[in-house]
Amino acid sequence: MKIVTGMFESRTQAEDAVRALEDAGIASGDVSLIATHGDSDVSGAAEGAGAGAALGGVGGLLAGLGAFAIPGIGPAIGVGWLATTLIGAAAGGVAGGLIGSLTDAGIDERDAHVYAESLRRGDTLVTARVDDEQLDAATAILGQAGSVDVNERRAEFEGTGWATFDEMADPRSYRREDEPDAPVIIPPLPR
Repeated sequence: MKIVTGMFESRTQAEDAVRALEDAGIASGDVSLIATHGDSDVSGAAEGAGAGAALGGVGGLLAGLGAFAIPGIGPAIGVGWLATTLIGAAAGGVAGGLIGSLTDAGIDERDAHVYAESLRRGDTLVTARVDDEQLDAATAILGQAGSVDVNERRAEFEGTGWATFDEMADPRSYRREDEPDAPVIIPPLPR
């Protein structure tokens, strides 16, 4: 199986992408959605996930959104195989967190760092495990839904002095400016 990944600036775009992937015949069990949550604790994220699912009228995979914490990112909501992997890694004390989970799934390490940093800054990550014959369609679906180009996002981050995702950085320092009640974005200092 191949992995296709899309990063979305809005959770609505990401949810639309998940629906489109499922409509294209990609099994719900092979699709994941991970989003940060601005609350300071995971219980607040769980309430937000339930409310989002109810208000958005989402079904299928998205109705199962759960809350957890990602080291270096903070409270998150997610569903699917990647969320399960992250929760299992955290519970088992496995090192590597999000970067390790993404690279273990076959995502290029440089891209994994960009996805992790984007997630920390408030974007929503959608991943899908697909067969070779579904690869082109799944990639097109993520692009049509508004997925951010990973190379453009890397260049944007590097323009601020960013080099790699730092799990030890304060997650609250990196929220996008358009996220409600977000702190000011403070880029990491060059090493």
